[in-house]
Amino acid sequence: MSVLAGVPTALGAALPADIPSPSVGVWHLGPLPIRGYAMCILAGIVVAVWLTQKRLEARGHRKGIAIDISAWAVPFGIVGGRLYHLVTTPQPYFGENGDPWKAFAIYEGGLGIWGAVALGAVGAWIGCRKNGVAFRDFVDAAAPGLAIAQAMGRFGNWFNNEIYGAPTDLPWRLRIYEWDTSLGRAVVDAQGNPVVKGYFHPTFLYEALWCLLLAAFLIWLGRHRQLKAGQVFAAYVMGYPVGRIVIENMRTDSANLILGQRVNTWVSILVFLLGVYLWRHFGRMEQPPAPTPPDDTVDDASGEPDEPDEATSATQAGDTDDDVVEDPSAETVADRPNDTVPGGTKVDRPAQS
Repeated sequence: MSVLAGVPTALGAALPADIPSPSVGVWHLGPLPIRGYAMCILAGIVVAVWLTQKRLEARGHRKGIAIDISAWAVPFGIVGGRLYHLVTTPQPYFGENGDPWKAFAIYEGGLGIWGAVALGAVGAWIGCRKNGVAFRDFVDAAAPGLAIAQAMGRFGNWFNNEIYGAPTDLPWRLRIYEWDTSLGRAVVDAQGNPVVKGYFHPTFLYEALWCLLLAAFLIWLGRHRQLKAGQVFAAYVMGYPVGRIVIENMRTDSANLILGQRVNTWVSILVFLLGVYLWRHFGRMEQPPAPTPPDDTVDDASGEPDEPDEATSATQAGDTDDDVVEDPSAETVADRPNDTVPGGTKVDRPAQS
């Protein structure tokens, strides 16, 4: 017992007393700024498109289809996310002492997931129409990747020292620095050390973990339950707001209120109800037609037509049973310079390969 008694003390000494935040959110590669927030968003998009492609291929769709559709969905989603942020939080941009040009500074943060999903779905619908993919198939395949992308995007808030909750002394408390948004780094004291603002609940991390759990659940749901097309996406629309309502009310960043509740709390409730409607609506719809399998008559490596099998080759060469009558004109036509045989009867040439 004396040996085990020292384990908690040793662990306490080995583990950090808090979760540190980055003191720098922007690095400069020559004149090019590399922003942690943007890199997290881009990494999330890459992972989401990759996973969506894998899930679409498992459904019989061709390679590269997710990229073709995402070329529409991603730009629409980014614009939608920014528009939602500007509408729900207009003061820093259009209020007193606001800077309208900052509305374009997406790299500083400010993408609303609700607007991103809503307008991104419009872009996905356009991409699906152009590529002959059933929209419900695509959103089902995309739902887990979308949740993972949200989780990764929340770490962009970590780089920006934002999206945290009330002060706490829990072992997983988050260290937050006083932040200079214009420089993308922590304010430093006379000795050059970053100034600590305090220790808070890491609500960005809570939401990231919730999104990862949701992604795992959606994958499990699609594999173990017989669902109609679109219902996995509807489960995502229902599932994300459940965690968001709890986490939203833990956050202490400024937000506009309606009847004493944050705007995003009310939107979360409405989105959850939308998910319930979509679940029921998709459940009553007919399944979309199965995707047409990719044309496999062309060899992937050479780009040339596949070689015919032995049975086909034998038939084309005339190596058939005795009761099959061969075309007596085939050899004759091949040796003649024109398309006729004696007597003026015209004979069609064999097709050229």
